[in-house]
Amino acid sequence: MDRKKELKQLYKETPIEAGVYQIKNNQNGKIFVGSTRNFKTLNGLKFSLEAGTVMNKELQKDWHHYGAKAFSIDILETLKKKDDPYFNEKEALLELENKWLEQLEPYEEQGYNKPKKG
Repeated sequence: MDRKKELKQLYKETPIEAGVYQIKNNQNGKIFVGSTRNFKTLNGLKFSLEAGTVMNKELQKDWHHYGAKAFSIDILETLKKKDDPYFNEKEALLELENKWLEQLEPYEEQGYNKPKKG
């Protein structure tokens, strides 16, 4: 099997993991905290930032200003899935994200997240 096919197979076999991540601007220390049901989508997020299509205007502006090299994307926590028929992944992921938002408070001069109303 050639290398390309091997890599493709490896990608397909990689388990789908959900969790919370942060995008950190290493120049000014600001962070964005988000969650995803599949960490593989972080490559797409990076692509969107490069393309200038991310909805978070402040993050997008800084990405263009400082450049991709100024940012790091890190996984903060992987969601532990339960073998429970009543386990709601979406709800559990939201709880996990809220925990990190409370802990890191990435708002205003500290980050790119908008405070949640309510």
